[in-house]
Amino acid sequence: MSKNLEILQQVELTSNLTNAPRWSREANGNERACQLGDQATEGEALRLVQNVFLASRADSPRVVVFSAIDSGNGCSLVCAQAAAALASNVTGSVCLVDANLRTPSLPELFGTTNHYGLADSLRNTSPIRDFAKTVRPDNLWLLSCGSLAADSSLLLNSELMRARIVELREEFDYVLVDSPPLSTFSDGVVLGRLSDGVVLVLEANSTRREAAMRVAEDLRAGQVRVLGAVLNKRTFPIPDSLYRRL
Repeated sequence: MSKNLEILQQVELTSNLTNAPRWSREANGNERACQLGDQATEGEALRLVQNVFLASRADSPRVVVFSAIDSGNGCSLVCAQAAAALASNVTGSVCLVDANLRTPSLPELFGTTNHYGLADSLRNTSPIRDFAKTVRPDNLWLLSCGSLAADSSLLLNSELMRARIVELREEFDYVLVDSPPLSTFSDGVVLGRLSDGVVLVLEANSTRREAAMRVAEDLRAGQVRVLGAVLNKRTFPIPDSLYRRL
């Protein structure tokens, strides 16, 4: 068995989740309505949110960080797909937060601008909704990265960031946070401590077992709850029993 793929998970996405987004034009010509994958991918994204957010249990999370093990694992798209699926299946509000303050990508996925977002809210005391914008579906909000920040780690470690997470929790029913890769930056651990848990994103044939296990142990040592993992770009079957040890 390849060391790359001996990763278990509580939540499993098996479709090719990095299919390019498909855009449809509104009546006014704006490209804002987005399908973040094909029908099979949407079904897998729904299964993910059902397992993470909609399972009937007392401790169901509302604020969840999505973080890749390595750069290029497709975390931003998986997070966006999960947010869109969740918003389409609940009546409450969903906020998607781009906390990758170095290389943001969520605004491009939704055909909107990166102007005025999370980084700006960490230098300002205006209400958090002033920095977010609605996308599709109508109950989905995007808090983009905003002004690129050289001091991003300091911003995410600040007391104001802690206060903003509390505010997001009060303002929205669900919050999904896209964070930088854990093997490169500590941002995901910092954000994980402020959230209800972390969903790890791994890439089939790329993410090594040792790296994933080390990251999972580091998160647990930091008292961060690991909610499960998404095996992205999987192209051949692996027994489910291998995905139940994280």
